[in-house]
Amino acid sequence: MTTRIGLIAGSGQFPLLFARAAQQKGWEVYSAAYMKETDPELVRFSASVEWLYVGQIKKLISFFRRHHVCQAVMMGAIQKPRMFSNLRPDMKALALIAGMQHSHDDALLRRFADLLEKEGIKIMPSTLLLPDLLAPAGVWTRRKPSPAESRDIDIGWRIAKEIGRLDIGQCVVIKSGSILAVEAIDGTDSTIERGGRLGAGRAVVVKICKPHQDTRFDIPAVGLQTIEIMQSVQVKTLAVEAGKVVVFDRQEMIERADAYKMAIVAINDSNQEAQRPYGGEPL
Repeated sequence: MTTRIGLIAGSGQFPLLFARAAQQKGWEVYSAAYMKETDPELVRFSASVEWLYVGQIKKLISFFRRHHVCQAVMMGAIQKPRMFSNLRPDMKALALIAGMQHSHDDALLRRFADLLEKEGIKIMPSTLLLPDLLAPAGVWTRRKPSPAESRDIDIGWRIAKEIGRLDIGQCVVIKSGSILAVEAIDGTDSTIERGGRLGAGRAVVVKICKPHQDTRFDIPAVGLQTIEIMQSVQVKTLAVEAGKVVVFDRQEMIERADAYKMAIVAINDSNQEAQRPYGGEPL
C-alpha cells in the first residue's frame, strides 16, 4: 500500500528536498502550500497541492481528509512580517489563538500541531527522510576559529541559548564579547546583516536550536545563502549546533566559505570534546 504523507510547506528548499525524497521512495505527497511563501516547484513532487493563506486551518484539514492523509510534516519558514499582511484566519485559527497569552513561535506551533493531531493528523519530525541534513560536529573549513573567535563563540552560545529559552530567536552576532545583534521577528539573514555591519569584519555568528525546541517543526537551518550574506557584511566565522541545525548544500557551503577564508564549526553543549573539535581552547 502506498504511503501517503502530508506536507505543510513554508518557504525555502527544505519542503522541496523532503517532497523529492518522499517521491523517490514511492510515497504520495499531499502539500499544503502558502501563498507568497512556498516555492511553486513543489508541484513537481506532489500528488496534489492546496494553496492556502496563513490562518486557513479548516481548509488545510479538509484537504488532508479529502486525500485520506493521517500523518504530516511541517517545514519551511513563514516570514513573520508577512504574516501580519497576509493573514486570513478562519474560525479554527481564531479559536486556536484565543486564550493564548503570547504568540511565541513554539507555543503557537505546538497548539497548531496539537489541533491537527486531535483531527487525526499525526505530526512527524521535520527531519523524517532527511537525517543527513543535520550538522555534524567538528570544524568544516580549512580555517579554524581563532582564540578570540572561540571566546566569542562560547559567550554567543550561552546568550543564544538564553534568547532561545525565552523563545525570541535562535541566532546572535557577537564581537569581542559584545552582542551586536539578536534574532527577532526579522529572521537570521537580517540579524547577520545588522550585526555584520557593526562588527567591521570581526563579528561571529552563532546559530543554535532552542533549549526546548519541538523538533517536529521550526528546526534552525543554514546554507549557501547564509555564507553569501556573511560575506556581504564581512563576517568570517559561523558556529552552529551539531545535530540540531539543518544544513543545506553543505559541500557547496564549505567550498564557498573556504574561498572567502571563513571558519565554520559545529559544536554542542553536552560533550566538552565536541566543543573543541580542533584541539584548541574550549569554545
